[in-house]
Amino acid sequence: MGAEIEEQNWIHDKPDPNSLCLQKFRLYETRSNFYMIGRDKNRTFWKVLKISRLEPSDLNILEDSTVYTDNECFDLLKRINDGNKLTGGLKFVTTCYGIVGIIKFLGPHYMLLITKRRKIGTICGHAIYAITKSEMIPIPNSTARSNLDISKGENRYKKLLRTVDLRKDFFFSYSYNVMRCLQKNICDNKTGHLLYDTTFVWNEFLTRGIRNTLNNTIWTVALVYGFFKQVDLSLSGKDFKLTLIARRSRHYAGTRFLKRGVNEKGRVANDVETEQIVFEDASDGRPTRISSVVQNRGSIPLFWSQETSRLNIRPDIILLKKDPNYEATRLHFENLVLRYGNPIIILNLIKTREKKPREGILRAEFANAIRHINKSLPAENRLRFLHWDLNKHAKSKASNVLMQLGRVATYALNLTGIFYCQIASNSSSEELLSWTYFKKNQGTDSSMENLSTEEENEENLEKDVSSRAYGNGILENHPVAMFQNGVLRTNCIDCLDRTNVAQYAYGLVALGRQLHTLGLTDSPNMDLDNPLAEELMRAYENMGDTLALQYGGSAAHNKIFSERRGQWKAATQSQEFFRTLQRYCNNAYLDAEKQRAINVFLGYYQPQLGKPALWELDSDQHYDLGKRITDLIDENFSRPSPHLNEGCTKGFSESAPEVSTCEDISLCRYTPSVCTRQLQENMQDDQMLDHICHDEHGDSCSCSNFLDMDWISSSGNSCEDELCERSVTSLSSENVASEMKIDFISSASESGSSSKVKERSRTDLNRDDIVTEYSDHFVDWVSHGGMLFW
Repeated sequence: MGAEIEEQNWIHDKPDPNSLCLQKFRLYETRSNFYMIGRDKNRTFWKVLKISRLEPSDLNILEDSTVYTDNECFDLLKRINDGNKLTGGLKFVTTCYGIVGIIKFLGPHYMLLITKRRKIGTICGHAIYAITKSEMIPIPNSTARSNLDISKGENRYKKLLRTVDLRKDFFFSYSYNVMRCLQKNICDNKTGHLLYDTTFVWNEFLTRGIRNTLNNTIWTVALVYGFFKQVDLSLSGKDFKLTLIARRSRHYAGTRFLKRGVNEKGRVANDVETEQIVFEDASDGRPTRISSVVQNRGSIPLFWSQETSRLNIRPDIILLKKDPNYEATRLHFENLVLRYGNPIIILNLIKTREKKPREGILRAEFANAIRHINKSLPAENRLRFLHWDLNKHAKSKASNVLMQLGRVATYALNLTGIFYCQIASNSSSEELLSWTYFKKNQGTDSSMENLSTEEENEENLEKDVSSRAYGNGILENHPVAMFQNGVLRTNCIDCLDRTNVAQYAYGLVALGRQLHTLGLTDSPNMDLDNPLAEELMRAYENMGDTLALQYGGSAAHNKIFSERRGQWKAATQSQEFFRTLQRYCNNAYLDAEKQRAINVFLGYYQPQLGKPALWELDSDQHYDLGKRITDLIDENFSRPSPHLNEGCTKGFSESAPEVSTCEDISLCRYTPSVCTRQLQENMQDDQMLDHICHDEHGDSCSCSNFLDMDWISSSGNSCEDELCERSVTSLSSENVASEMKIDFISSASESGSSSKVKERSRTDLNRDDIVTEYSDHFVDWVSHGGMLFW
């Protein structure tokens, strides 16, 4: 009884609005106002929001500061109905589960509501939801709207916005900050507006007006766009959950050929953070053990583009020589350091040799950029760059490719570590996200310093260097915590097909370590033949298909996965071809409209009366129209970004604001022509990098390959590079049939020789656990950074 009285007192004490968590809403209307009634999950408090319907084009929102009980809320609605009987009274409109945002085109404001949802998983007791139905409701009443001159453009903008299907690949949570990884949530409990300013909240612009007006976020939900999958698994009779999350950045977002490379702010196209979470189902009073690991993918951070072509499936790659000092590239990696800490490990999967230079142009320039940036960085903060041509090796057995990528993953994980903690079984779901100890602790030995420092790496490379025991504060009853510091960044050309294979290989190695850390296995190694490897492959394959559809227009090319499962080769080739064709059709005919919809949804283009319509502009004209928003944001976020060589004192830091800007929609596509002779010279210089690397002083040094493998002369990774090796100039039925016949009957011979590796003396570095089969240069690369071409 005492607890009930205390609860009622708490309700009437008017708690901090940001501490409330409204989860279900009912929308009512009168002729003059909308009334939204929101309540919490447990029906302990109710809040009221009033939105005026009399203003034809202005937005007038008022929140009642009173926190109501159930009966008080019912009485309030009854009084509103009685007071409006002469104009029709109070009418119920719909039940909803949160406001996605409020948007205005050329006429009235519209309110976007979630009207149906479904639960897709839980993290630390917090439910994660997907949207199954949404509605866009005009705010002014019919009389106010009749005073507006609704143009054809208004209806077209509405139709354009509806093409962003909220039912596909958007997810949210009321009580868990799903836009942030687990480690950030536990170590740094941000709330309110700060969460919407992060990279992965796609409706930041749509909710900006209502959030700034009300100065809280309890009425809106933060939408993340990407992929969410949770599966229940069992190992030796022990149940655990595997969660795979992909978060797509809202910065420089768009479609395949319309968003390439980097922009002036250092944002890259197709920037996706992938998080793999494993936790056990502990129902017997034991602490819940949970682990996560994060990796990243993103377009090659250079100024480059490809013109969308209806005559060529594989348009030429155009490298823009507009940033000779690689400032945008530097900004990109500075941002990664701010997000994840050091070290940054770059796995570049693009081709080394081609009949006609395409990917090789970017390969050489990317290497030059990394070399240029590393010259100004101390050894401990240098970017670690590994080039491995996946296409060259994919013709061997798929398991060999995955095993080789797994070795890269092993060393990346040794450098960055994984996140792990224990949660008391009696902790409430709210307490799970309030561990501010990590950032407040003043102790020198238990501060949140970068746990995977270079010095520790040199001493214990084969160990989880991020592992550290904490014996006081909040972790007194949870004696072990491990933190990830740094990230593996993987890319190919599209960052879809080849990248997804590499990310699966990384996730498989990480899963072995996560299960071992949770005490579910005796060894941190995970074999490719383990049944869990197939479950994980299926999850990554689903994720790859989803991300490829979002950015590329078709499901991912999964040849390596299909071969791993022993799928019939002809069926695989047929599937790959038609996915290539689907991707081409979407890129050539549908992506322009899809890009416009994304630009409107994210606020990168805002319609204005008297200004050209969105569909009347070329993509490089959008920036000027949105510049007023950019200037406003830049005034509010004027803090300079730290440099790479300043390092990072926190794992997964968010010390710099994720600036919400109306970024330029597209870079200028014009590039001075490059003569064939110059391209050949660049390619020759680039090919030499296979055998010549650079030491810490910039001097050339020879190095051998660090893995003993067969070198395959030709390949294609399941993507259109294999199916469309020749330039396709027409898609007539005759040519399509011809291409299919050629591709289906072609085969590549496998040849090569095993490369010898050297054994290194380790007396000067004291790394007892380094295996001797790797080359000197690779060991040096692991410890000190720089570039490695494999």
